[in-house]
Amino acid sequence: MSELIISSIDQHVGMIKLHRPEVLNALNLELMRQLVEQLEAFEQDENIYVMLLTGSDKVWAAGADINDMASTTMVEMYNRNQFARWERIKKISKPIVAAVNGYALGGGCELMMHCDIIVAAENARIGQPEINIGVMPGAGGTQRLTRAVGKATAMDVVLSGRFLTAREALEYGLVSRVVPAENCYSEALRIAHELCTKSPIALRLAKDAVLKAHEMSLTDGLEYERKLFYMLFATHDQKEGMAAFLQKRPPVYNGT
Repeated sequence: MSELIISSIDQHVGMIKLHRPEVLNALNLELMRQLVEQLEAFEQDENIYVMLLTGSDKVWAAGADINDMASTTMVEMYNRNQFARWERIKKISKPIVAAVNGYALGGGCELMMHCDIIVAAENARIGQPEINIGVMPGAGGTQRLTRAVGKATAMDVVLSGRFLTAREALEYGLVSRVVPAENCYSEALRIAHELCTKSPIALRLAKDAVLKAHEMSLTDGLEYERKLFYMLFATHDQKEGMAAFLQKRPPVYNGT
């Protein structure tokens, strides 16, 4: 079986690169299987605090692989349950930093939106053009995009199939930062290493709380946030972080 992702480790950062250059990193079933399994392996690795996901210098992912779906029936699609793997990505508790160059379209945009800090290159073009082939987003595009950019822009992007520039995506709140294309990967890696200087357990709980903000009322969200905040006072990292602050030294966290 060919390797459709390339994984490596740099200190506490687990790195994954999408690797189907001949088809612009189209997300077929096998690539998604390998990607999810590697993300879950990093999730279980106590040495990994943060994950970094990237494509190539020219493309993040140009969408789902249409060859996987073109002649498939409704019953076959339903039985395949291919979106179950996307639910597994959603359950990753460690922060995922994305380095997005070039096209992030369809499933590529949806994969990008599963990440937590998104560094987009100035050449990035982001969209949900499924409408142009007779379908619509199916891996969260209509929901996550709307929550990120609002109804008006989401309707425009989903119904017209138009692409957003990196600057537009930043203005609308869809990506975190925009940098020159040649700096995209290095900036994303720098951010990932910066996050590794924080408490791993605090990172995971803080990510959880932010994600819950989309799903809860303000009252419920505030209550959930407080519970997680109180939980951190049972950790070594809270004691270490506050002691280091008072002693004016760098903290040494261990994720417990």
